Amino acid sequence: MAEDSKGIGRIVAAEIIGTFILVFFGTGSVFVAVLTGELHGLMQVAFVWAIAIGLAIYAVGAISGAHLNPAVTLAFVAFRRFPLSRAGAYVVSQLVGAMIASAVLYVLFSNILSAFEADKHITRGEPGSQLSAMVFGEYFPNPAVFGTTADSFQRVTHVQAMLAEGIGTALLVFFIFALTDARNANRPGSVLWAIFIGLAVAIIIAIVAPLTQAGLNPARDLGPRVFAYLAGWKSIAIPGPRGGFFTVYILAPLVGGLAGGLIYDRAIRPGLPHESSVSVGDA
Repeated sequence: MAEDSKGIGRIVAAEIIGTFILVFFGTGSVFVAVLTGELHGLMQVAFVWAIAIGLAIYAVGAISGAHLNPAVTLAFVAFRRFPLSRAGAYVVSQLVGAMIASAVLYVLFSNILSAFEADKHITRGEPGSQLSAMVFGEYFPNPAVFGTTADSFQRVTHVQAMLAEGIGTALLVFFIFALTDARNANRPGSVLWAIFIGLAVAIIIAIVAPLTQAGLNPARDLGPRVFAYLAGWKSIAIPGPRGGFFTVYILAPLVGGLAGGLIYDRAIRPGLPHESSVSVGDA
């Protein structure tokens, strides 16, 4: 977590850069998988996300704490005494970083994206175009797995999608708290915990992505989704073919993150030694 002496400008820059790294490589892997097929299977995409998250934390964590996710920021406000006065700057920075990454990816892949839409007979902004819009924001169920027909919508209900995103984000925040808690003697050292946070995201993606594409991060979804809206997907991007972009991909992760933090602090942390009994070598 950033110290009060650090300038807010430097912290904002760190969150923008960190979120850019996360979205450029993570969402970029979705671009490659959907548009070219050069990443095969869910776990290859999940592995790219894991590496991207770990590298982003290593790159900017010493400056901003590398929240990179409004759900994480909110959980830190609620349970780790993170200043509420800084939360807004963090969230805006995360959204900006996500949007910049989306713009860069669009520039790089625009011709390939257009060719994909032509090959699949997709008209951008029309029903079914979530199959191309999914490289930016998320949809439920995953269009690449179940398709975009009315029948496919019955595979995952609105409530199930909210539960998937909420539970996935709860697990993410739970693991973040466990892996970074100085009182947890079994956590990996400071050199390794970023890798394990990335791996935690990968295993969550492995279960949740077929249902909702595993957003787990309101900035990761909303930033690219706003860009997709501006790039021509319009109502397919916002509010989406089934609506729910707010409840599934913003509200559910925020609530889920609070639930994960609460479970860790109430069920696990009370059984750990107090910080005064943790030796310097263990911290």
